[in-house]
Amino acid sequence: MSEAVRPGATRAAVLLRQPAFWIVITLLAAGAVRISQITALFLETYPIATITAILLFGLLAVPFWLFLSELDFLEREPPSLRILAFAWGGLVATSVSIPGSAALDNLIAKLGSPDLAAEWGAALAGPTVEEIAKTLGVVAIVLIARAQVNSVLDGIVYGALVGLGFQIVEDVVFAIGAVQLAGEGDQVRPVITTFLVRGFLAGVWSHTLFGALAGAGIGYLVVHRDRTRSHRIAVAVLAVLAAWASHSLWNSPLFRESLGDATMALLAVLIFKGLPPLLLVLYLVRRAHDREAAYYVGVLATVRDPGLITENELRILGSGSRRGAARRHAAAHAGRRARAAVRRLQRAQAGLAVELSRASADVPDDSVEARAAEVREHRATLAALGHPEAVEGTRSWRHTASTVGTAAVAVAVVWVALSALGGD
Repeated sequence: MSEAVRPGATRAAVLLRQPAFWIVITLLAAGAVRISQITALFLETYPIATITAILLFGLLAVPFWLFLSELDFLEREPPSLRILAFAWGGLVATSVSIPGSAALDNLIAKLGSPDLAAEWGAALAGPTVEEIAKTLGVVAIVLIARAQVNSVLDGIVYGALVGLGFQIVEDVVFAIGAVQLAGEGDQVRPVITTFLVRGFLAGVWSHTLFGALAGAGIGYLVVHRDRTRSHRIAVAVLAVLAAWASHSLWNSPLFRESLGDATMALLAVLIFKGLPPLLLVLYLVRRAHDREAAYYVGVLATVRDPGLITENELRILGSGSRRGAARRHAAAHAGRRARAAVRRLQRAQAGLAVELSRASADVPDDSVEARAAEVREHRATLAALGHPEAVEGTRSWRHTASTVGTAAVAVAVVWVALSALGGD
């Protein structure tokens, strides 16, 4: 499942010797210059609206970032590569897509008709340019850090982060475009409306989702060496086409004005356009997570040292819901410090599994010993708190009630937002 950068050279030194690394850095720098120029123009023309848009969509990125960072709990992607993926989406992919989509839209108008471009240009030009530009971000990570893409889940995470970066920058551009279109000067109302539509309502099934689909295909292409090259390429192409189709469907005029009631039309857009790719990505995430969990839990099962991981903890570590249940049980049994200690223990156990998978039987690995010492340290902390094992308790009615309540509030908030927008 995993490879490591071995003797002699550090990961940084290896990167510096790779031409692909410097190409990526050059593209990021060029993208940063272009986006900075656009931002400066926005700030000069609409300073209050621009700052508001940056703050709102910047805050929106935080929960997405935290969720994606935790998605691959057992083998988290390095922060530097997560930042690189996000930056590629926000700087490179957007810089390429803004002129590229406009050029392709003009081509559609010339080869087809202006009416076709007006109606379907966003569904044809945008996805074609943008999905290629975003997918290249995942390819770039593979080229400069192949050892860090060792599961389909890794591809999903990197693809989603590229999509997130693209989504945030594009949403700011659309927000300022809405301000300009409103023609009322430097006002924040169009920004807030754009935030509700493109951020709050459409954010879950927008570029982050499309990027995850394409990233899954690249991950499959890289990881599944047990399949033929033609099979892996076909799967990767299908995944990118699925991202394109989902994006095209989302941008298409279907369901836009056909249902009459504006609130119901918006709800139909969310369900019929956004839900299918969301369910597909969730399925891919669950399947990739279970595959990875089975591998790393199997690695830990060979340890047979209850000081490092017990039989009960083996069963729990591979499941996100059970890990959460173990933390809640620790908090109920021994307080908040125990909850934090269980989380740190689980993180250390996951790290130990990764290091064990990388270690060679012939070459001693100090990192394995360091991880084992970290696990024992957290185990000692838990023992001192009177909760020596990270196990789950019985399901609490309070947790069930909290889950139901949170879901009800989320549905209510979405409905209020839909109604408010529908009434405009």
